[in-house]
Amino acid sequence: MFGHRNRNRRSALLASAVLVGGALLMTACQDMDGTVDSGAAQSSSPSADAGSPSASASASEDAASDGPSDAPTDAPTSGASDEPTASPSAGSGSSSGSNGSKVGQVCGANDLSWSTRSESQAGGYILVMAKAKSGITCVLPAALPTVAFGSDGTEAGPVEQAVGKQITLSGGTVAYAGVNPKTTNTDGGKELDSIIVAVGNEDANPVSLKVGTITVDKPVVTNWHTAPKDAVPFS
Repeated sequence: MFGHRNRNRRSALLASAVLVGGALLMTACQDMDGTVDSGAAQSSSPSADAGSPSASASASEDAASDGPSDAPTDAPTSGASDEPTASPSAGSGSSSGSNGSKVGQVCGANDLSWSTRSESQAGGYILVMAKAKSGITCVLPAALPTVAFGSDGTEAGPVEQAVGKQITLSGGTVAYAGVNPKTTNTDGGKELDSIIVAVGNEDANPVSLKVGTITVDKPVVTNWHTAPKDAVPFS
Protein backbone atom coordinates (compact mmCIF):
# COMPACT_ATOMS: atom_id res chain seq x y z
CA MET A 1 0.00 0.00 0.00
CA PHE A 2 2.75 2.36 0.90
CA GLY A 3 4.53 1.46 -2.30
CA HIS A 4 1.47 2.41 -4.34
CA ARG A 5 1.24 5.79 -2.60
CA ASN A 6 4.90 6.52 -3.21
CA ARG A 7 4.46 5.87 -6.93
CA ASN A 8 1.51 8.21 -7.12
CA ARG A 9 3.45 10.94 -5.28
CA ARG A 10 6.41 10.62 -7.64
CA SER A 11 4.11 10.81 -10.62
CA ALA A 12 2.50 13.97 -9.24
CA LEU A 13 5.87 15.54 -8.49
CA LEU A 14 7.14 14.73 -11.97
CA ALA A 15 4.07 16.25 -13.53
CA SER A 16 4.46 19.34 -11.37
CA ALA A 17 8.14 19.57 -12.28
CA VAL A 18 7.32 19.30 -15.97
CA LEU A 19 4.71 22.05 -15.71
CA VAL A 20 7.02 24.33 -13.72
CA GLY A 21 9.88 23.72 -16.13
CA GLY A 22 7.70 24.51 -19.15
CA ALA A 23 6.49 27.70 -17.49
CA LEU A 24 10.06 28.76 -16.72
CA LEU A 25 11.16 28.02 -20.29
CA MET A 26 8.33 30.08 -21.73
CA THR A 27 9.08 32.96 -19.34
CA ALA A 28 12.74 32.89 -20.30
CA CYS A 29 11.88 33.04 -24.01
CA GLN A 30 9.49 35.91 -23.45
CA ASP A 31 12.09 37.78 -21.37
CA MET A 32 14.70 37.26 -24.09
CA ASP A 33 12.39 38.51 -26.80
CA GLY A 34 11.36 41.48 -24.70
CA THR A 35 14.96 42.33 -23.99
CA VAL A 36 15.91 42.23 -27.66
CA ASP A 37 12.88 44.28 -28.77
CA SER A 38 13.31 46.78 -25.98
CA GLY A 39 16.99 47.19 -26.75
CA ALA A 40 16.37 47.67 -30.46
CA ALA A 41 13.71 50.29 -29.80
CA GLN A 42 15.92 52.09 -27.32
CA SER A 43 18.96 52.01 -29.61
CA SER A 44 17.07 53.27 -32.72
CA SER A 45 15.01 56.01 -31.07
CA PRO A 46 17.91 58.23 -29.87
CA SER A 47 19.55 57.93 -33.28
CA ALA A 48 16.45 59.26 -35.05
CA ASP A 49 15.94 62.00 -32.49
CA ALA A 50 19.55 63.05 -32.68
CA GLY A 51 19.43 63.29 -36.49
CA SER A 52 16.41 65.60 -36.57
CA PRO A 53 18.04 68.73 -35.02
CA SER A 54 21.10 68.24 -37.18
CA ALA A 55 19.03 68.18 -40.42
CA SER A 56 16.98 71.18 -39.28
CA ALA A 57 20.09 73.22 -38.49
CA SER A 58 21.63 72.30 -41.85
CA ALA A 59 18.49 73.41 -43.75
CA SER A 60 18.44 76.69 -41.80
CA GLU A 61 22.07 77.37 -42.67
CA ASP A 62 21.42 76.64 -46.38
CA ALA A 63 18.41 78.98 -46.39
CA ALA A 64 20.44 81.72 -44.73
CA SER A 65 23.25 81.36 -47.27
CA ASP A 66 20.81 81.78 -50.22
CA GLY A 67 18.86 84.96 -51.09
CA PRO A 68 20.64 88.28 -50.68
CA SER A 69 23.82 87.07 -52.41
CA ASP A 70 21.80 86.15 -55.53
CA ALA A 71 19.91 89.48 -55.74
CA PRO A 72 20.95 91.89 -58.55
CA THR A 73 23.26 94.64 -57.38
CA ASP A 74 22.32 97.17 -60.10
CA ALA A 75 18.73 98.38 -59.74
CA PRO A 76 17.05 100.05 -62.80
CA THR A 77 17.00 103.81 -62.64
CA SER A 78 13.93 105.86 -63.48
CA GLY A 79 13.89 108.92 -65.68
CA ALA A 80 14.56 109.85 -69.29
CA SER A 81 16.18 107.36 -71.60
CA ASP A 82 19.46 108.15 -73.30
CA GLU A 83 17.92 107.14 -76.62
CA PRO A 84 16.34 109.97 -78.66
CA THR A 85 12.56 109.94 -78.99
CA ALA A 86 11.13 110.88 -82.37
CA SER A 87 7.94 112.93 -82.39
CA PRO A 88 5.79 113.39 -85.50
CA SER A 89 5.77 116.84 -87.02
CA ALA A 90 2.40 118.42 -87.69
CA GLY A 91 1.24 118.50 -91.27
CA SER A 92 4.23 116.56 -92.58
CA GLY A 93 3.44 114.72 -95.79
CA SER A 94 -0.28 115.49 -95.66
CA SER A 95 -2.34 115.77 -98.79
CA SER A 96 -4.78 118.47 -99.81
CA GLY A 97 -8.23 118.12 -98.33
CA SER A 98 -10.26 118.64 -95.19
CA ASN A 99 -9.04 115.44 -93.53
CA GLY A 100 -5.39 116.47 -93.09
CA SER A 101 -3.48 119.43 -91.69
CA LYS A 102 -1.45 121.47 -94.19
CA VAL A 103 0.70 123.61 -91.94
CA GLY A 104 2.91 125.85 -94.09
CA GLN A 105 1.56 124.46 -97.37
CA VAL A 106 -0.49 126.13 -100.07
CA CYS A 107 -4.26 125.91 -99.61
CA GLY A 108 -6.40 123.97 -102.03
CA ALA A 109 -9.97 125.06 -102.72
CA ASN A 110 -11.26 121.97 -100.89
CA ASP A 111 -9.27 122.92 -97.76
CA LEU A 112 -11.46 126.00 -97.37
CA SER A 113 -15.01 126.89 -96.41
CA TRP A 114 -16.49 129.29 -98.99
CA SER A 115 -19.26 131.85 -99.00
CA THR A 116 -20.33 134.86 -101.13
CA ARG A 117 -22.21 138.07 -100.57
CA SER A 118 -23.54 140.69 -103.02
CA GLU A 119 -22.30 144.24 -102.38
CA SER A 120 -23.47 147.53 -103.88
CA GLN A 121 -20.21 149.52 -103.97
CA ALA A 122 -18.36 150.12 -107.24
CA GLY A 123 -21.53 149.57 -109.25
CA GLY A 124 -22.16 146.22 -107.56
CA TYR A 125 -19.82 143.28 -107.03
CA ILE A 126 -19.56 139.87 -105.41
CA LEU A 127 -17.54 139.51 -102.20
CA VAL A 128 -15.93 136.05 -102.00
CA MET A 129 -14.95 134.83 -98.50
CA ALA A 130 -12.74 131.87 -97.64
CA LYS A 131 -11.47 130.41 -94.36
CA ALA A 132 -9.69 127.17 -93.45
CA LYS A 133 -11.76 124.17 -92.50
CA SER A 134 -11.48 122.85 -88.95
CA GLY A 135 -8.04 121.43 -88.17
CA ILE A 136 -6.36 122.91 -91.27
CA THR A 137 -3.69 125.61 -91.46
CA CYS A 138 -2.61 126.59 -94.96
CA VAL A 139 -1.36 129.55 -96.99
CA LEU A 140 -3.07 131.53 -99.72
CA PRO A 141 -0.23 132.54 -102.04
CA ALA A 142 0.49 136.14 -103.03
CA ALA A 143 -1.28 135.64 -106.34
CA LEU A 144 -4.59 136.43 -108.00
CA PRO A 145 -7.47 134.04 -107.29
CA THR A 146 -8.66 132.10 -110.30
CA VAL A 147 -12.29 132.98 -111.00
CA ALA A 148 -14.06 131.58 -114.05
CA PHE A 149 -17.57 132.01 -115.46
CA GLY A 150 -19.79 129.79 -117.52
CA SER A 151 -19.15 126.70 -119.58
CA ASP A 152 -16.66 128.51 -121.79
CA GLY A 153 -14.34 129.18 -118.82
CA THR A 154 -14.14 132.95 -119.12
CA GLU A 155 -11.68 134.12 -116.45
CA ALA A 156 -11.64 137.34 -114.44
CA GLY A 157 -8.66 139.63 -114.98
CA PRO A 158 -6.79 141.58 -112.27
CA VAL A 159 -8.12 144.80 -110.76
CA GLU A 160 -4.93 145.71 -108.87
CA GLN A 161 -1.61 146.45 -110.48
CA ALA A 162 0.45 144.35 -108.05
CA VAL A 163 -0.14 141.10 -106.26
CA GLY A 164 -0.90 141.15 -102.55
CA LYS A 165 0.72 139.39 -99.62
CA GLN A 166 0.30 135.73 -98.84
CA ILE A 167 -2.25 134.97 -96.13
CA THR A 168 -2.10 132.13 -93.62
CA LEU A 169 -5.55 130.72 -92.96
CA SER A 170 -6.32 128.96 -89.68
CA GLY A 171 -9.18 129.03 -87.22
CA GLY A 172 -11.34 132.11 -87.69
CA THR A 173 -9.09 133.99 -90.13
CA VAL A 174 -11.03 134.97 -93.29
CA ALA A 175 -9.65 135.99 -96.68
CA TYR A 176 -11.68 138.28 -98.99
CA ALA A 177 -11.63 138.86 -102.72
CA GLY A 178 -13.95 141.13 -104.73
CA VAL A 179 -15.31 140.11 -108.13
CA ASN A 180 -16.88 142.52 -110.60
CA PRO A 181 -18.58 140.36 -113.24
CA LYS A 182 -19.24 143.19 -115.70
CA THR A 183 -16.95 146.13 -116.36
CA THR A 184 -18.41 147.27 -119.70
CA ASN A 185 -21.11 149.88 -120.28
CA THR A 186 -22.84 147.90 -123.00
CA ASP A 187 -25.94 145.77 -122.70
CA GLY A 188 -24.23 142.58 -123.77
CA GLY A 189 -22.95 139.74 -121.61
CA LYS A 190 -23.82 136.28 -120.36
CA GLU A 191 -26.48 135.63 -117.76
CA LEU A 192 -25.15 133.25 -115.09
CA ASP A 193 -25.94 132.28 -111.49
CA SER A 194 -22.63 130.78 -110.28
CA ILE A 195 -18.89 131.30 -110.44
CA ILE A 196 -15.96 128.85 -110.34
CA VAL A 197 -13.18 129.70 -107.85
CA ALA A 198 -9.75 128.05 -107.44
CA VAL A 199 -6.56 128.87 -105.55
CA GLY A 200 -4.37 129.42 -108.60
CA ASN A 201 -4.41 127.70 -111.97
CA GLU A 202 -2.82 124.54 -110.52
CA ASP A 203 -5.64 123.91 -108.04
CA ALA A 204 -7.13 120.52 -108.92
CA ASN A 205 -10.30 121.01 -106.86
CA PRO A 206 -12.06 124.27 -107.81
CA VAL A 207 -15.43 125.01 -106.24
CA SER A 208 -18.66 126.28 -107.74
CA LEU A 209 -20.32 129.08 -105.75
CA LYS A 210 -23.90 130.26 -106.21
CA VAL A 211 -24.12 134.04 -106.60
CA GLY A 212 -27.60 134.71 -107.93
CA THR A 213 -28.26 135.96 -111.45
CA ILE A 214 -25.42 138.06 -112.82
CA THR A 215 -24.40 139.44 -116.17
CA VAL A 216 -20.84 138.61 -117.12
CA ASP A 217 -18.80 140.77 -119.47
CA LYS A 218 -15.05 141.29 -119.04
CA PRO A 219 -15.02 140.37 -115.33
CA VAL A 220 -12.25 141.37 -112.90
CA VAL A 221 -11.15 140.23 -109.44
CA THR A 222 -9.00 141.64 -106.63
CA ASN A 223 -6.17 139.95 -104.73
CA TRP A 224 -6.84 138.20 -101.43
CA HIS A 225 -7.16 140.56 -98.47
CA THR A 226 -7.73 140.15 -94.73
CA ALA A 227 -10.25 143.04 -94.56
CA PRO A 228 -13.40 143.22 -96.73
CA LYS A 229 -13.01 146.97 -97.35
CA ASP A 230 -9.72 146.26 -99.16
CA ALA A 231 -11.44 143.82 -101.54
CA VAL A 232 -13.69 146.36 -103.29
CA PRO A 233 -12.98 146.03 -107.07
CA PHE A 234 -12.71 149.67 -108.09
CA SER A 235 -11.82 149.93 -111.74
